[in-house]
Amino acid sequence: MATTGIQARFACSVGAFTLNVDLDLPGSGLTALFGHSGCGKTTLLRCMAGLQAADGVMRVNGDEWQSESEGASKSSSRPVHKRPLAYVFQETSLFPHLSVKRNLMYGYRRIPQSERQVSFDKAVEWLGLPHLLERMPEKLSGGERQRVAIARALLTSPKLLLLDEPLSALDHNSKQEIMPYLEALRDNLAIPMLYVSHSTAEVARLADHIVMMDKGRVVAQGPLQQIMARTDQPFGLEEDAGVIIDATLSERDERWHLWRADFAGGHLWLRADRGLAIGQHIRLQVLARDISLALSKQTDQSIQNLLPATVDEVAPEVSPGTSMVRLLAGRTPFLSRLTTRSVHTLAIEPGQQVWMQVKSVAIVD
Repeated sequence: MATTGIQARFACSVGAFTLNVDLDLPGSGLTALFGHSGCGKTTLLRCMAGLQAADGVMRVNGDEWQSESEGASKSSSRPVHKRPLAYVFQETSLFPHLSVKRNLMYGYRRIPQSERQVSFDKAVEWLGLPHLLERMPEKLSGGERQRVAIARALLTSPKLLLLDEPLSALDHNSKQEIMPYLEALRDNLAIPMLYVSHSTAEVARLADHIVMMDKGRVVAQGPLQQIMARTDQPFGLEEDAGVIIDATLSERDERWHLWRADFAGGHLWLRADRGLAIGQHIRLQVLARDISLALSKQTDQSIQNLLPATVDEVAPEVSPGTSMVRLLAGRTPFLSRLTTRSVHTLAIEPGQQVWMQVKSVAIVD
């Protein structure tokens, strides 16, 4: 097995299905475990933590947590308390009789100074907690409690951070409040994070890498941009299919209140309705249903984002009467969801040069 990244292979029977997965994940950044409820995401997380017995192997950046001898019927598994990980559950389980600061210090003090990977001040800064340190848990909002729980987990200096749907118990406003803090962790933390979710919005905003699961098995895994740009969308997500694009703001049009976002392959204009700055890196989502195609550049219409592209793949009848077209604008992939009749009428085929007409662009980061 490789000495970097996370390699995991597990097999076990759980309830109505059998978990059977083989993963090779990055050793940093945020990997989303994505799929419908009951598909095995939490079971997989529990196997990684050692909370669920399973045959298999696991290694985290060269550190072997579970091994399997050739010809042996059982694998050798390191017990839970000897796995250097932190697990954040849906419920925060803060100590109600301790202040925020004392909750944070509970695990931090038990880590020898020479082994601390995250300082107290840095964890507090990343999770936006300086003004909350003297409060008691009962005085915190749901989002604040979850931020404290994540900071407490970080301060145990884990080599792997597991987050099991940490936003599922929060209302919409609390979710929006905590998102920037999770983004800060993704961008600054050297510790790999595995994040369980069944929310496409959370995954699009947070993930670097994605593992799609269904009935205990992995149906797709890889970099987020690559997997999201596939024409075969698992779980019937064709309606919400779309791509994620890393872009940089290069210009602000004050007259029309627009930002120009440059990416590898062109640029897109989007509404300037957020406090952003020139030079800022952002993440964009463009849905397949918001891209139409033309064989020539059409300027006498309302859609202003027009991009030349090459047809890379055509997947007919992804749903009755609907086809998915994968396009390349430079090196950047896009998806366009069209009626199969339109694909036939325009004779859309791989290698063809077309113009993409992008109706809507959303900032997700």
